[in-house]
Amino acid sequence: MADFIKIYEENPNPREIAKVVNVLKRGGLIIYPTDTVYGLGCDINNIKALERVARIKGIKLEKANFSFICHDLSNLSDYVKQIDTSVFKLLKRNLPGAYTFILPGSKQLPNPFKKRKTVGIRIPENNIALDIVKGLGNPIISTSIHDEDEIIEYTTDPELILEKWDNLVDLVIDGGYGGNEPSTVIDLSDGEPVLVREGKGNPDIY
Repeated sequence: MADFIKIYEENPNPREIAKVVNVLKRGGLIIYPTDTVYGLGCDINNIKALERVARIKGIKLEKANFSFICHDLSNLSDYVKQIDTSVFKLLKRNLPGAYTFILPGSKQLPNPFKKRKTVGIRIPENNIALDIVKGLGNPIISTSIHDEDEIIEYTTDPELILEKWDNLVDLVIDGGYGGNEPSTVIDLSDGEPVLVREGKGNPDIY
């Protein structure tokens, strides 16, 4: 049975954030709100938790295209190779925001991702997600919560998410109704922006 806690996006309660961080530090899986759709996440440094997420998604961990949810751009060099000034300025202009930027991965990537040439970086414009990552002290990996419904691609109601995921995760955050449009994905791994998926973020950013 997953814990279910209400956190208000405008002013997240530090005690509730601390509970979420505790779950992550113990290797737990959480479902949490972002500025787009609800995400499934865990501590980027916990191998067992990463493997659980991969099992749920039915993919091999090494081949998983998980995003790294970061608090800001200050630790970018831990996961991303050196990028040029124009790319950094583009990131700074558009983050936090509804984007996933694909960037060249560094040699410091956590073990399961060591062989990856690229990494997807997300800094969502959502105080709950940002406070969780800040409290944890490192990124969480994230993947969107999809719905089996043929018409509705993403579940937006936290109570319905709890019903479906109760036995699969350790904690579900009710951060209000989520969106049903994912992030815009832009590949910057070669320096020039390439639109991979148009979502909530305006793709005309360059």
